[in-house]
Amino acid sequence: MYYVIIGNDVENSLSNRMSARPAHVERLKSLAADKRILVAGPCPLIDNEEPGEAGFSGSIIIADFDSLEEAKEWANADPYVAAGVYASVTVKPFKKVLP
Repeated sequence: MYYVIIGNDVENSLSNRMSARPAHVERLKSLAADKRILVAGPCPLIDNEEPGEAGFSGSIIIADFDSLEEAKEWANADPYVAAGVYASVTVKPFKKVLP
């Protein structure tokens, strides 16, 4: 089943985000290699795909896991959590309807 993982950044998270990004992306690539990612990406803080110094307000990942518990464990082990990028992380079941 799919689960949506919503990470909400702390204020001024950009430097910590950039430092932890390589490890964060490697974990995502692992899920993608197993064809378990539906979508993943950051939420720019401003209305621009490249927000520069404005940074990001958080991230959204929708991926396939065997259970809610497994999705939560995976999310809580994210390098962004360890680096203090996220103020909070929410994990919920997700039902894909379209497309």
